[in-house]
Amino acid sequence: MDTKALITAYYDAFNAGRTDEMLTYLHDEIEHHVNEGQIRRGKDKFREFNAHMTDSYKELLTDIVVFANELGDRAAAEFVVNGTYLKTDEGLPEARGQKYVLPAGAFFTVRDGKIARVTTYYNLADWTAQVCG
Repeated sequence: MDTKALITAYYDAFNAGRTDEMLTYLHDEIEHHVNEGQIRRGKDKFREFNAHMTDSYKELLTDIVVFANELGDRAAAEFVVNGTYLKTDEGLPEARGQKYVLPAGAFFTVRDGKIARVTTYYNLADWTAQVCG
């Protein structure tokens, strides 16, 4: 699978709620760099993160555009997060089913045909303003 197809399959699985399938696209030594957070290393930490996110948020990504370098070892994606804040996340405003639409992006390192790094970026102040507004 080429890099663009790999990243597209990863996001297709996300949008379909198949978080276990997402793990199949990840390298065993995955590093998940989260916006405003710590680096999570390994598939177990990634699985825990997905479970937490599924519990607290319902999200659908739209307008996804995937880019990859010629070697296929680095990629990026730009998309819009269309979400509902379901359950209060520690240190964040109270959840009351608020809807949000948030531009976001991610950067990837690909090794051995798998995603070895995911770095996600979004504007937390924008998200906070939307759920508090």
